[in-house]
This record gives sequence, C-alpha cells and structure tokens, in this order.
Amino acid sequence: MKRLVIIPTYNEKENIEAIIRAVLDLPVDFHVLVIDDGSPDGTAAIVKRLMQSEFADSLFIVERQGKQGLGTAYICGFRWGLEHGYDYLFEMDADFSHNPQDLLKLSSALTEEDADVAIGSRYVSGVNVVNWPMGRVLMSYFASKYVRTVLGIPVHDTTAGFVGYRRKVLETIELDKIRFKGYAFQIEMKFTAYKCGFRIKEVPIIFVNRVLGTSKMSGGIFSEALLGVLRLKCSSWFRHYPEGRA
Repeated sequence: MKRLVIIPTYNEKENIEAIIRAVLDLPVDFHVLVIDDGSPDGTAAIVKRLMQSEFADSLFIVERQGKQGLGTAYICGFRWGLEHGYDYLFEMDADFSHNPQDLLKLSSALTEEDADVAIGSRYVSGVNVVNWPMGRVLMSYFASKYVRTVLGIPVHDTTAGFVGYRRKVLETIELDKIRFKGYAFQIEMKFTAYKCGFRIKEVPIIFVNRVLGTSKMSGGIFSEALLGVLRLKCSSWFRHYPEGRA
C-alpha cells in the first residue's frame, strides 16, 4: 500500500525539515510531497537538499509560481499522487498543528476500518484545540456547526485540514469541479465525498497552534467559507454526483 502525505508550503523554513523527518520516521511507510508556492524564504531549497542527501525515494516537491491558494495546491498534489500510483493520500499542515503520529490513526481508519475518508477531527469528542485564542476557537467551532446544519453533512469538523482519502474517492469526485481555493475547499471536498456516498470517519486529534512561523489564517478566510457554504448548497440542487461506494 502506497501512502502519500501532501504538505502545501509558503514560507515554512522554520518547520519544513522537522515535519518531513517526523513523517518519514514513522513506523508505517509514508512518502511526502511538498507543494511550494514560490516561498521567498528558501523553503523549497531545504526540501531539495533533503531529497538529494537523504530521501531521494520518499520525498518529492512541486514548485509553483506565487501563492495560488490552498485548494489548488492540494488538487495539484492529488493529481500528482494519482498519476504516481498512490493508494492513500493525506492532507497535512507543515507547522506541526497536526501531530505526525496521528497519521497512523488516519491510515488505520482507511486501511482497517473501511473508511473512505478519514478526518483528523478537533470537535468529534469535545473541543481539542491548544493555544488558540478563545475567540478563534469559538469562531471555528460554530463555523463547523453552521456548515453541518446547512449542508446536512454528518461531520463535526467540516473545516479540518488533516484528512486522508482512499484513491477511489479522488478518482470519483471530479477534481476539476472543485471550485474553492481557500479553506472553503476543505468543506467542499468533504461535502462532495459525502454526496458521492463515500464513508467518512472522524478520528479525534488534538490540534496545537503553530509555534514557529507565521499563520496564514485570517477573518476573510472564515468569511469565504461561510458564504461559500450557501453557494455550495444551492449548486448541489442542480448537480449530479457520481456514485462512489457501491
């Protein structure tokens, strides 16, 4: 079974080497694909040094020009992973807000528990967020509640960015029809997988706010997600979703 962890980066020189080593040191075999959007701080150079010196067979990079959005980065990574024959593909942040050890739990949900989509969930067992200001925790928590209610999707952490997919999910959901580029992308992916009939499982994790580097989150990102939900709901009335799970 081939597993690929996709890590989008923009100015992550403080974290990138450590996160790569943490993933590649896991007892289960994962490969890492970095999608770098022209980081001026030299993030890509660090990745290429590691590729040349230690991880030629398990570390890869796609370099893009300029910041093109989180959603397009992941879709680029998904297409690359499908073309290279990976069976399971994972989304993960570079800043250690997602614990690399939890990749083992996501992988197990896909390989042993018959899930098609495994979500590292902050909210499936309470609120498991560390070092976020209370206002941001409440905004994120109630945004997920809002999305769950409007879309009717049985997911507690709809905006989660720590997710694993079976290959068949990404082959089925028509990636060229995924429209959102920011954090609303995470909602659209989960909703589309659900509408295609795939089995979604939430795995409880503890989300820890980054220590090094600069956050890319903003209030505008949440606004995009909240307004995007209404557009997504309306468009779903007129779209035929391909059948995923028989």
